[in-house]
Amino acid sequence: MSDHLMKEIDAELSHVWMVRTFLKHTEEAEEDDEIRDVHRGLYDYMLALGGPLKDGDSAEYVRKAKKKFAKLRRTTELFLEIQPEVSSHTNFQMAANSLRLSVERIAKLLEQS
Repeated sequence: MSDHLMKEIDAELSHVWMVRTFLKHTEEAEEDDEIRDVHRGLYDYMLALGGPLKDGDSAEYVRKAKKKFAKLRRTTELFLEIQPEVSSHTNFQMAANSLRLSVERIAKLLEQS
C-alpha cells in the first residue's frame, strides 16, 4: 500500500510542481513577497519528499508527507486568498484551481494511510 500511495501522491505533486514553476517565473513573483512565499513553500514540501522518493522508501515518504502537509495546506490557502488581488488573469485562476484540487487529493490520499 505504501508504494502505491507514494506513487499516487507523487503524481499529484507533478501538478503542484507546475503551479510552483508558473508562479516562480511570473513578473508578479518579482514584485510580491507573498507569491515568492507560495512558490518557496510548495518547493519545500516537494524537497522534503524527494529523498525518500529517490530511495524508494515509501514508509518515510508517507511519514514526511503527513508531517509537512499542514505547511502545504497553509501555503495553498495563502495562494487562494491572495490570487484574486495578485492577478485575475486566467493563468492565475487556473493555477489556483489546479493547486487546490491537487492538495485536496493529497489530503484524501494521506487519510487512507
